[in-house]
Amino acid sequence: MSRWTEADIPDQTGRTVLVTGANSGLGLRTAQVLAARGAHVIMGCRSVQRGEQARRTVTGSAEVLELDLADLGSVRAAADKVTEKVDQLDVLINNAGIMAVPLGQTVDGFERQFGTNHLGHAALTWLLLPALRQRPGARVVTVASLAHQYGRIDFDDPNWERRSYSYRGSYGQSKLANILFARELDRRSSDVTSIAAHPGVTVTELTNNMASEHKSLFLRIGGKISHLFSQSVEMGALPQLYAATSPDARGGEYYGPDSFNGYRGHPAVARMTAAARDDLAASRLWDLTIKMTGITPDLP
Repeated sequence: MSRWTEADIPDQTGRTVLVTGANSGLGLRTAQVLAARGAHVIMGCRSVQRGEQARRTVTGSAEVLELDLADLGSVRAAADKVTEKVDQLDVLINNAGIMAVPLGQTVDGFERQFGTNHLGHAALTWLLLPALRQRPGARVVTVASLAHQYGRIDFDDPNWERRSYSYRGSYGQSKLANILFARELDRRSSDVTSIAAHPGVTVTELTNNMASEHKSLFLRIGGKISHLFSQSVEMGALPQLYAATSPDARGGEYYGPDSFNGYRGHPAVARMTAAARDDLAASRLWDLTIKMTGITPDLP
């Protein structure tokens, strides 16, 4: 592809898109762009108040959906609301996430980063498959990270109950899980296209919160230095917009910025580690996710 930009997005009139984490950063930019192109955007947000504030910055058709990915009860309720309102869903963009937080648990007792970034999105995706499968060409875009490069899935201890917790290792595990899940969904589904994407190094509320929550000198300095080589939210959102809208985006692929080792630039096919290409691990993660969430995906 050649320097793909927002101007290359096809008309989205008549399409319905759900974007998680749409109250700020990459999610909000994605919602703004797709609504401006004619899509009806459902903005999945943990805080309805913040979501409504964000919605007022969107030009076009948009509504706020209460969604807390760290609570499977909230995920189920949100999926029910979506299917009550729309019979068909064109695109689901699994954008929300948390990064480098201290050890903690979700409402359901999962380690927070794995539970929110992977399990919550996997559950939402599976619950919305009936609506997605009603729409020819429907897509699921799952936003991963360069951090998948140091990720490792511990199938015996995904919740860090027996090993010493590492916020960096936990985040890497969750982002590796995002890619494995996206690829496995595409492999198993005959009528929904699943794609992964990453924003490179983009300073958003996510990275700002990460730098302020930890007191270590490394993270505080790292958060400031990242501003020197990062890119804008507008550029960071391009890979997921490309994956969601481009006729050339391929199922099972991974897209990210094309310059500076994937830190910044225009959308292009991104490099995956060997761990991210491990089909056996993807299948094991799929089965583990079913066991942990109690949800069995509706696939032919």
